Amino acid sequence: MLRSGILISGLQSMSMAPEISAVDLSTGSVKQISFINKTIYESVKMGRTEERYIRTKDNEDLHTWIIYPPDFDPSEKYPALLYCKGGPQGPLSQSWSYRWNYQLMAAKGYIVIAPNRRGSSGFGQEWKEQISGDYGGKNIQDYLDATDAIAREPFVDKNRIGAVGASYGGTSVFYLAGMHGGRFNAFISHCGMFNFVSWYGSTEELWFADKDIEGPYWNLPKSYQYSPHLMAANWDTPILIIVGAHDYRIPYTQSLEAFTAAQLNNVPSRLLFFEDEGHWVLKPQNALIWQKEFFDWLDTYLQ
Repeated sequence: MLRSGILISGLQSMSMAPEISAVDLSTGSVKQISFINKTIYESVKMGRTEERYIRTKDNEDLHTWIIYPPDFDPSEKYPALLYCKGGPQGPLSQSWSYRWNYQLMAAKGYIVIAPNRRGSSGFGQEWKEQISGDYGGKNIQDYLDATDAIAREPFVDKNRIGAVGASYGGTSVFYLAGMHGGRFNAFISHCGMFNFVSWYGSTEELWFADKDIEGPYWNLPKSYQYSPHLMAANWDTPILIIVGAHDYRIPYTQSLEAFTAAQLNNVPSRLLFFEDEGHWVLKPQNALIWQKEFFDWLDTYLQ
């Protein structure tokens, strides 16, 4: 909303839920004008958020967010979590969610690694579009490069690193599970694609599949080589799989296929099935269950 050279806008960050701000259009200065959660923040200690650029295997600069636990002590050893963003296109920026909440993960004692891998917006059109048709390619290497870089820090316990994500992030977790080379000790995949063939035949968002995995399987696009199910025989790391019954974008049967693969490969695995949720968990009570299961799984294998 514009009024007398002032833009009234939302304001949020990785450490603050959305509030209202006033932007002076002549100077660009931002002034927060609502403080709904101020009393809560006064009693909650947030972890430090840091931006880094990591050099990738193909010599690119990979922007990465690092979120540290409150009272971080560099002389201590911490477990770490690689956060795999969804989309796959779109930004990974200063944002707040009551489920995928970086500060909550950090508050549990985890170093959070959140890379703006290939496909993220905000780094040029070429960077954003590169991911289409290359799901198991450069963006996955970006994740490995970011993980390896942070794992070299003396305060990270490289034997306690997990990878978590939803939607395309869940797909990334499924893919990493088949080729991570022992980097990760626990996985959590929320509503990810597991089998591109069966997903193509069941998603309600077919236009997207036609663009990003280059069309139907009967035309034999090269993109199908990156379907995570093709590497399920390599799975050997504990995995929690979460899904909603009313997910039509990535139908719940994808998660059932993945869970079956984990079980048949004798991989420690658990399926969390929400019968009244879709692609996102939106009901507050279900969100509490989601958080409990999420951290119980990580605490079991990383703490």
